Amino acid sequence: MTSTDAYLSSLFSLGGRVAVVTGGSSGIGRAIAGALARAGARVVLVARREAELAATAAELVADGCTAAWVSADLGTRAGVRDAAERAAAVYGEPDVLVSSAGINLRPPMDDLDDATWDATMAVNLEAPFLLGQRFGPGMAERGFGRLVHVSSQQAHRAFVTSGAYGVSKGALESLARSQAEAWSARGVTANTLVPGFVLTPLNARLQADPARVAALADRTLVGRNGVPGDFAGAAVFLASAASAYVTGQSLFVDGGFSVH
Repeated sequence: MTSTDAYLSSLFSLGGRVAVVTGGSSGIGRAIAGALARAGARVVLVARREAELAATAAELVADGCTAAWVSADLGTRAGVRDAAERAAAVYGEPDVLVSSAGINLRPPMDDLDDATWDATMAVNLEAPFLLGQRFGPGMAERGFGRLVHVSSQQAHRAFVTSGAYGVSKGALESLARSQAEAWSARGVTANTLVPGFVLTPLNARLQADPARVAALADRTLVGRNGVPGDFAGAAVFLASAASAYVTGQSLFVDGGFSVH
């Protein structure tokens, strides 16, 4: 190993770490799971659809990574708690928790009902909270932990019918700050990644309107919409030793969308 390789490894390698990634079989979560696994972590994917989970894990294993999966319903407290125990049973207690699972129900505010509100908050906010409560104290006791949440532009500005979705993501960023306050002094950082408009299945409804997609791309400074792979480097940074002095922050990975 060269001195350059050793230096980069000391900053960014995830060798020996265990990562749990919710929403890890699709979109941004899938890309993050792949990045963490290729950086050396043993990764447990948590999502609903077994076929997608199995395919993602098989792809990572074929690439020389260590990966497993847990199928779970993160829409109920019982489902989240069961998922946490089954995920921790695979490779042991995690050092990294990435909360990327989310639902994107955004009816017009006039049509926003209790069921939509409750479902959105359960997956987008309560699941990350419950998982943090389950894993955060243990990370703090061991002296190392990384909590990474995937947020949204709607946490900062209302557009394209933000509704309950925007509220949940704004609260998610506040959750990260509260987690940072609670555990950062004991080696656990908590941060959020804030995407721009990313071409994923979660945004299928907006992608059905080519003019809207083009307008969103024009709003960025780099001139294109995001793809899941754009989050690989930022995720490895926030999961690694390199980010030890970064906590309670919202890192925008949006091609300049938020400043245009």
